[in-house]
Amino acid sequence: MTIIVTGGAGFIGANFIRLWVSDSDEPIVNLDRLTYSGNPENLAALTGPGHHTLVQGDIRNRDLVSALLAEHKPRAIINFAAESHVDRSITGPAEFVDTNIGGAFNLLDCTVAYLRANPESGSSFRFLQISTDEVYGSLSADEPPFSEARPFSPNSPYSASKAAADHLVNAYHHTFGLPTLVTHCSNNYGPFQFPEKLIPVVINNALNGEPIPMYGDGRNVRDWLHVDDHCHAIATVLARGRPGQRYNVGASEEISNIELARAICALLDQSPHMSDQPYVNLITSVADRPGHDRRYAIDAHKLRSELGWKPTRSFAAGLKSTVDWYLSNLEWVDRSLSRAADMAANERLRG
Repeated sequence: MTIIVTGGAGFIGANFIRLWVSDSDEPIVNLDRLTYSGNPENLAALTGPGHHTLVQGDIRNRDLVSALLAEHKPRAIINFAAESHVDRSITGPAEFVDTNIGGAFNLLDCTVAYLRANPESGSSFRFLQISTDEVYGSLSADEPPFSEARPFSPNSPYSASKAAADHLVNAYHHTFGLPTLVTHCSNNYGPFQFPEKLIPVVINNALNGEPIPMYGDGRNVRDWLHVDDHCHAIATVLARGRPGQRYNVGASEEISNIELARAICALLDQSPHMSDQPYVNLITSVADRPGHDRRYAIDAHKLRSELGWKPTRSFAAGLKSTVDWYLSNLEWVDRSLSRAADMAANERLRG
C-alpha cells in the first residue's frame, strides 16, 4: 500500500516523511509545489529506493491529484500542504485562501471521486488533515487550554483559512461519508524549520549580530511541541484515530516569546559561537502584529487517553537539541534563505 503526503518538503511534512521512511517500508508519494519553504534539500538524506517519491505539483490541480490517486491507489492522504506564516497572511491573504481552502477542497473532492470509483478502498481509507491550534483563537491568562470542544474563533487570515479547511473536512465526512481525521497541533519546533519562524529567526539574527525582533511586550504565550513528537502523534492518529474525530496535539510546554528568546540567547552564549556581548542585548521591541493572539495552550487529553500517545521530549532538552542542529547546519540556513530570495526575485520579474 501507499500513502500520499502533500506538502512533504516543508518543515513538518519533511520531518514526518523522514520518520516514516526510517520506521516503515510503506512507500510515500509526496506532492509538493516546492515554494520558498518547501525545500527538496530537507529530504536529500532519503536514499531508500521506492520508499519516497517527490512529485512537484499543486494540490489545487485537479487533473494531477486525480491522476496520482488513480495511479498509486493510496490507503491514506495526509495533507500538510499549506501557507502557514501569519505575517505573510496579513500582507497577502489571497494565497492563503487559495491554497489552504481551495487546495483542501480539491483534495477532498478528488478523494471522494476516487473512492466512488474504487469502493473496495473505502472502509480502510483515511484522509488526515493537519491543522493548527490557531483556529481556536486566543486564550486569556486564566482560561483552561483548548479542548476539541472549543468553538473555532480564528483571528488571522492564516488561522481563518485553516478553520475553513477544517470545516470542509468535517462536511465531507458527514455529507459524503469520507473517513476523515483532523489534528490540531501547538507551535512546532525542531530541525528544518524555514528561518522565518520565531526560533530560527532568533538564532539566525543573533549569530549575524542583527536585532532580534520582539512583537510588542513579548508576553504572548505559546505552547511548544517538538516536531518529532508531533510526527509520532500523526502516525498514531492515522493508525488508530476514529473517523470523523479531531485530536489536539500538544506537550503542555507554555512559555512567553520573550522568555523563549532569552533562553535561546543563553544557549548561544554557551556555544562555540559566543559573542563579546550577551546575545540577549540584541532583543529589540517592534510594533505588535495586528490581531496578535495573546496565548495558545493545548489540552491533549483525548489523544493521550484514547490513543495512548504522549510527548517524549521536555522543552528544555528539545530546545537545546534544536539550537545545536541549527548551529551545525548554518549552511542549510543560508541556502534556504538564498533560495527563497531567488524565488521572490523571479516572481517579481514575472509579475
